[in-house]
Amino acid sequence: MNTYQKSDTAHRIKAIFTGSIGNLVEWYDWYAYAAFALYFAPVFFPKSNPTAQLLDTAAIFAVGFLMRPIGGWLFGSIADRKGRKVSMTLSVLLMSLGSMMIALAPTYATAGILSPVILLTARLLQGLSVGGEYGTSATYLSEISTPDKRGFYSSFQYVTLIGGQLIALGIQLLLQKVFLSPEQLHEWGWRIPFVIGAVLSLFALVIRQHMQETVSAEKQDKKRGSVMILLKEHPRAVLTVVGLTMGGTLAFYTYTTYMQKFLVNTVHLTKERSTLLTFFLMLIYACLQPLFGMLSDKIGRKPLLLGFGILGSLLTVPILTAISHATSEWAAFFLILSALIIVSGYTSINAVVKAEMFPAEIRALGVGLPYALTVALFGGTAEYIALYFKNVGHESLYYWYITGCIFISLIVYAVVRDTKHTSFMDKEQR
Repeated sequence: MNTYQKSDTAHRIKAIFTGSIGNLVEWYDWYAYAAFALYFAPVFFPKSNPTAQLLDTAAIFAVGFLMRPIGGWLFGSIADRKGRKVSMTLSVLLMSLGSMMIALAPTYATAGILSPVILLTARLLQGLSVGGEYGTSATYLSEISTPDKRGFYSSFQYVTLIGGQLIALGIQLLLQKVFLSPEQLHEWGWRIPFVIGAVLSLFALVIRQHMQETVSAEKQDKKRGSVMILLKEHPRAVLTVVGLTMGGTLAFYTYTTYMQKFLVNTVHLTKERSTLLTFFLMLIYACLQPLFGMLSDKIGRKPLLLGFGILGSLLTVPILTAISHATSEWAAFFLILSALIIVSGYTSINAVVKAEMFPAEIRALGVGLPYALTVALFGGTAEYIALYFKNVGHESLYYWYITGCIFISLIVYAVVRDTKHTSFMDKEQR
């Protein structure tokens, strides 16, 4: 008998906390790599061209994304067959291992080619972990919610996802401004956030040991977690997840992960000012997610998706062009903030939209696998493609690439039914 009762608000809030805190730690570990790449790139790839160094670290960042579909399949299947708790506990343990490997990795000067090989291996493990985390946590947060607040509760997935980046940036700011000199950060200080990440992951592991299962995860069904059943019985939903995700994930990674480097390489801010600007932008962005989630509970999911698709298609090129020519930090700040407000129409509700499209026995896999595949192809390669276009002298082509992907997603948003009114979870909770 499940100890979790849908009518028990205290248990519901506790479940949201335990599910979200692990998600926050996982995404901190993932984003620490992107935040500190500016410092450790020369350690693993000793080249004279800074953009070339960033290309190498971005390539490993992208390769880590290639493991996410495998993680989405593996941990999604575990979540559907064994329960959400088991899957989420294993994924955070794997993330801790990857972070510790990066923290202890030898430099290229010490170990030669073995150094970037260790870095690559660690990122593959982290990619596997994060790939499994998304589908399972999206499913968990959606299932513990009441129908009238499902958009609000599930929005905390991106609150904690962004929160992970905020913690990474906050630690970076403290190291830059308070504790270490730039030379110390480049030499050894960049290892500190990965040690912190490994410790936090173990803390999250302990917390997740006390998670309560959702009711739908306890039912037994031979169809649970099967890729064949997923593709045979839900092909339209799988393709819809791909279309929903394409433009949104590319925009998200552009304005969050890549933007810090864009501000340094293109706008020519210092690393310290870029970090500070990005930190406050991410703080506001995290606060926007529950507001958009609550709005979706009132007016539906589709209006928010359409808003993102239309505005993203029309304004991406003008916004990025204006940022690249910004003459003040305030101008860059408000331009990026406007973009993040637009992207919130996707990020705040994309988890619940996908979760509402699948029945319980296939939900974690149905959400996680097609999402991870799409993020690997578009989100994971965003930084590399952006740096490539910059390196060959045609940076503006990247702006049009984002616009094209958002427009394709807009077509999907226009034809898909509003999942708020067609949710499988409504039928399960009756």
